[in-house]
Amino acid sequence: MKTLYLAIMVIGTAILSGCVSPPPAYDYSEFRLADPKSVVVLPPINNSQEVVAGYSVMSQVAAPISESGFYTFPIAIVNETFKNNGLTVANDVHAVPYQKLYEIFGADTALYMTIENYGTSYVIVSSDTVVTVSAKLVDLRSGAVLWQNAATASSAETRGNSGGGLIGMLVEAAVNQIIETVVDRGFDIAAIANARLLNAESYNGLLYGPRSPKYGQPVVSEKQK
Repeated sequence: MKTLYLAIMVIGTAILSGCVSPPPAYDYSEFRLADPKSVVVLPPINNSQEVVAGYSVMSQVAAPISESGFYTFPIAIVNETFKNNGLTVANDVHAVPYQKLYEIFGADTALYMTIENYGTSYVIVSSDTVVTVSAKLVDLRSGAVLWQNAATASSAETRGNSGGGLIGMLVEAAVNQIIETVVDRGFDIAAIANARLLNAESYNGLLYGPRSPKYGQPVVSEKQK
């Protein structure tokens, strides 16, 4: 009886996990109404234990925003502007009133990012580098939040099945641990997380901006409603 009960539980769990639905599609009504054309990216708040996390995420954030069709203010110039005004800590930058950011940059919107997780964890037969980033897009003309989202990427997703049984799995795990120790895999994984978070081709990502040939068209999550 106990064996039957365990079997039912396993089957039930498998069925439930297979029926997990994606998060609700984001309501883009305010986003469309504001119709922003430019984005200034603020230095991300780093809640992880990795000092390099902020630089890694920030250095790769402009691409998915630009690819979605928005003008992105040059990251280096934005950071230098904050430093010249005595703002060297991300939390202090995020505390600047939106009206002041609009006065300084003249951007339609500002992107506020938070790094929730960045790093590599090790277990007996595997290692995994995970990056989780959340963000919100704020209208600098009104202070309204036009969009917000979160995304996670993992190095485990980029690996194939070794196909070599237990020995093959152990060898592959050892190699992966060496690679993820010597090389900062977080940089590559951060790029994936940023793309998932921000690209208009991603579920609940940004809308297509005015520089995109798809400007005004529905995004992925709207098509799947």
